[in-house]
Amino acid sequence: MSQLVPKATILDAAEMGRIVRRMAGEIVETHRGVEELMLIGIRTRGVPMAEALAAAIEKVEGRRPPIGILDITLYRDDLSLVAPKPVVRESRFPEPIEGRALVLCDDVLYTGRTVRAALDALADFGRPRVVRLAVLIDRGWRELPIHADYVGRKVPTSATEVIKVAFEETDGTSKVQILDRPAGA
Repeated sequence: MSQLVPKATILDAAEMGRIVRRMAGEIVETHRGVEELMLIGIRTRGVPMAEALAAAIEKVEGRRPPIGILDITLYRDDLSLVAPKPVVRESRFPEPIEGRALVLCDDVLYTGRTVRAALDALADFGRPRVVRLAVLIDRGWRELPIHADYVGRKVPTSATEVIKVAFEETDGTSKVQILDRPAGA
């Protein structure tokens, strides 16, 4: 794999916080509160995204929506390319998803294949009333007809660029960077 080099930091921790607060407000407004709402974080960085949204929603509504964790490893269409022995972790939901309003949370929306895998995985756990998608970054380049309902920021990228999202909980810092492959790599 070619070496990736940082090209630009496009969001710092403060900017990420403002974006998450705005997205949380949009989610609450769309769902008219948190009664039937459950946030579902797609492993790995969708989980801290869901946690950040839940914390922001709690500050506004006084109630924290429940958070589920979804592992999509076995539902990926590129499983054979990921690793010879992929690690499958548990999916957990604090309550049944049947009839609930779910918001799938992820850090970056790119081709749409992760979201497709997440929808397939959710179907094995029940039939929610509605499923919406919240992403911190939408970088374009869709291969499937999937869009996000709540977008932190749209960031046009080239085919050689990669968006790297870091959260304090998983990476020790919060920021979003664009990485690039150097010429000739």
